[in-house]
Amino acid sequence: MNPASAPSDVRQHILEIAHPLLLRKGFTAVGLAEVLAAAQVPKGSFYHYFGSKEAFGEAVLEAYFADYLSCMDSLLAQPGTAAQRLLAYFHFWLDSQTGDEAQSRCLVVKLGAEVCDLSESMRAALSRGTGCITERLARCIDAGRVDGSVAAATEPRAAAMSLYQSWLGASLLAKITHDRAPLDNVLAGTRQLLGLH
Repeated sequence: MNPASAPSDVRQHILEIAHPLLLRKGFTAVGLAEVLAAAQVPKGSFYHYFGSKEAFGEAVLEAYFADYLSCMDSLLAQPGTAAQRLLAYFHFWLDSQTGDEAQSRCLVVKLGAEVCDLSESMRAALSRGTGCITERLARCIDAGRVDGSVAAATEPRAAAMSLYQSWLGASLLAKITHDRAPLDNVLAGTRQLLGLH
């Protein structure tokens, strides 16, 4: 870490260093000393930017969702029908959960069950972030109804929530079984729910 870095860069640097640690070990297993040693930042700097480990966890989740939603927005803004954009997003999800680094890509899957009973602020950050994801899915499903690429009978909000829940569950099962079959199955179910062939 360059000591001449701007203060906001130090905060961002701590968040970036912590992200893979949390993905690998979880929230409770990662101590602040480990984060600070990896970031090469003194303890006082941590408390300057984060009032507590819980506030730090909330900031990590907010940064994660900001990046994720930016990527999602880019995928859902690509040329093509709304159905094609939705499938591109879900293929991206499948690809991000399989392969050599599959176990270390989704903070919602990794931290969701762990932190919701420990921290109300982290639970709320997860709820806000996942709500933004389902809202974007609902808008794209609605656009698909308008452009005719998604079955007209599909109710956007209910479908978005059902899809997100199914994909989260499949991601968790893929992690448990070390097998991509749950993700392949949910992709087939997604096509069916949206009336795609």
